[in-house]
Amino acid sequence: MGMVHLDMNGTVFQDRGMTFHSNQQNASVVHDVLIAGAGPAGLFLACELALARCSVLVLEKAADPQSPLKRLPFGVRGLSAPSIEALDRRGLLDKLEIHKRVKNPHKTSAPTGPTRQVGHFAGIPLLEGRIDTSQWAHRLPSSPPASLISEIEELESLLARRAEELGVTIVRGAGIRDFQQGADGVTVQAGEQTFEGKWLVGCDGSRSVVRKVGGFDFAGTEPEFTGYSARIDLVEPERLRPGRNLTATGMYLQSQPGYVVMAEFDGGAGHRAEAATLKRVQDALRRVSETDVTIGALHAVTTWTDRARQATAYRNGRVFLAGDAAHIHSPLGGQGLNLGLGDAMNLGWKLAAAIHGRAPEGLLDSYHTERYPLGARVLDWSRAQVAIMRPDPSARALNAIFRDLMDTRDGATYFAGRVWGVFTHYDLGGGHPLAGHSVPNFEFDDGRTMDELLRDGQAILLDFGSDASLMAFAREYGERMRYISGRAKERFGLSAALIRPDGYVAWACAGEPDANEVEHAAAGWLLKEAQ
Repeated sequence: MGMVHLDMNGTVFQDRGMTFHSNQQNASVVHDVLIAGAGPAGLFLACELALARCSVLVLEKAADPQSPLKRLPFGVRGLSAPSIEALDRRGLLDKLEIHKRVKNPHKTSAPTGPTRQVGHFAGIPLLEGRIDTSQWAHRLPSSPPASLISEIEELESLLARRAEELGVTIVRGAGIRDFQQGADGVTVQAGEQTFEGKWLVGCDGSRSVVRKVGGFDFAGTEPEFTGYSARIDLVEPERLRPGRNLTATGMYLQSQPGYVVMAEFDGGAGHRAEAATLKRVQDALRRVSETDVTIGALHAVTTWTDRARQATAYRNGRVFLAGDAAHIHSPLGGQGLNLGLGDAMNLGWKLAAAIHGRAPEGLLDSYHTERYPLGARVLDWSRAQVAIMRPDPSARALNAIFRDLMDTRDGATYFAGRVWGVFTHYDLGGGHPLAGHSVPNFEFDDGRTMDELLRDGQAILLDFGSDASLMAFAREYGERMRYISGRAKERFGLSAALIRPDGYVAWACAGEPDANEVEHAAAGWLLKEAQ
């Protein structure tokens, strides 16, 4: 079944040169999962569920998936190590144009070298030459990059095509306005239509209707500034200094001709205003830049704040939250997209296991247990950046100290590891240091890699020693677990490892495997086949 693109009126619309003819959704069809929102988190979750043979319906408020705010330069986002690994493990990374250019550097004119900026913390640059990646354990030559720049429009288009291949249905122009959940499912009202599903996941952004109707608490802190990203024509562009500039009222950045980013510490008042007109943007830019700069034309603008909030629970019965619906913060450091993709990767296989009757008790609750702490750390990371960006003497003093720290090898390596998610792990117990971490991309003697072996989304029991007891153990799970035996070029002293469908290590050992340990590690997230 191919992906169906519809609008709520049953009309035809264009999607990247292809015409899709609509038909009315059958309200009596009960999908396994309804997803609100066709952004990266919602689409990636849909792909994960469909890969596990679940029927998925995505309901998207916007009738047209294309938007100038999703393209360069507005739509630029950084992909971190967990997101890049997730895309690689599903065979999607090589389809991203930016990754193709990185693998073939002669095809790009992007600057490289030790002084190249590869990230920032509160505007303080992270320089490539300061980062010592050898300090990051378990990374291999076969590992994908720890960081990539992506474009939201390309990523969404890629995920939508993947969803099409897997049989996902997308209904556009269908914003959820209400829903009711019962013991066996969820009934959703979108526009004038009603849809039925066994589960509902809200991936519908920072103003999530699913979160509000579902009664989720959204706790956190209010904004200190309004951020502006604008494409403009300046009458006298030389009045603005190039690069990132801290001023008495905030910060502005002019890194590309005609593109300005600024933050004004106004308590978020500019974001709450009705419309960001040319005059409003010009007035804000004059205040922040402390110049009488004049904007000749305003082509596009978006506003944002450092408001930082998180749902106190990611699940309420048959309803889940993921992505910006579960957590919001300033885009400083670009970690919002990555949090959402991580939510999708974590929830997808667990929800599929529940749908197919393979989920042990407590597995669905582990989604909150594992993802909430990561979200909380990112929110604090965002707040810390705001604290040293404030236009006051104390913040300026802290900013100088952080700048000195990030100019050292150890400091830059730590900050890059945090920004790029290299240290991401779950508390899964176990005595091996690799437990709870992303599995290294082992390269086997036959040319296969670990990421390639994870393409079908199955659990894997990896055995470097051809242990007969491990082979017998994997057999008890039938098609739910693959047994992989072979020699790798580098295995960090491992003899065996149990790997979840999302690529995280549930158990590992360096010596002789203990069958009881493996059994205990698997029991929390995977049921054996009925005998």
